[in-house]
Amino acid sequence: MTQTAHSSSTPPGKQMLSEQVYAHLRDAIMRGDHAPGTPLKPQDLAREQGVSLAVVREALVRVVGEGLADRLPNRGFAVPSFSDRRWQEITEARRTIEPVVLRMSVERGDIDWEARVRAAHHRLARTPAYAPEGGEYYTDAWAEAHRAFHRTLLEGCGNRALLETFDRLWTASELARRWSAHRNPGRDGAAEHRRLEEVVLARDADTAAAVLAQHLTLTAAALTDA
Repeated sequence: MTQTAHSSSTPPGKQMLSEQVYAHLRDAIMRGDHAPGTPLKPQDLAREQGVSLAVVREALVRVVGEGLADRLPNRGFAVPSFSDRRWQEITEARRTIEPVVLRMSVERGDIDWEARVRAAHHRLARTPAYAPEGGEYYTDAWAEAHRAFHRTLLEGCGNRALLETFDRLWTASELARRWSAHRNPGRDGAAEHRRLEEVVLARDADTAAAVLAQHLTLTAAALTDA
């Protein structure tokens, strides 16, 4: 009965509108339609989308929860800035954890894991990073292939808790990755991924850990360098 009462407290029509506004807002931030540090004004968003303020606020709370926006005391909502310390903290956490997990993966992974690494890299290499209609920020298809490759590299560790930590940090850093790629268009990410695949499949744990650490460092550097 409690569950029924809870589900009936939010009308289906409002839930659908909130989902649509959330998806639109999330995609707009990811595409760079709202620049870093830009205020997200509920009144303006409600007018643009033709919905109520309540619906917009629900969507904003969701993007805040995903780290795609900040809720500022007495100042409403805004897209995070390049200089936000969180990006460096997330990078520090990833650079501390992921090379260690990759080392474990190289040492423990079996032949099936090797095959998955090859397949994930093949998919990443064959997926276009940009589309004419997508602007200067990479596509969702490439983003998913990228995530799958990095996660597959670590799956050989066989430790679910460590992989769940990777999942949380990856989600938290998605916006920073897109900004980084946009600010450093000359970076040869494809070569970096190819190198990662090579050293991992060569079972060179030390080099694999070092290559991954450098890969993560370059992503963060694009947000701090002028």
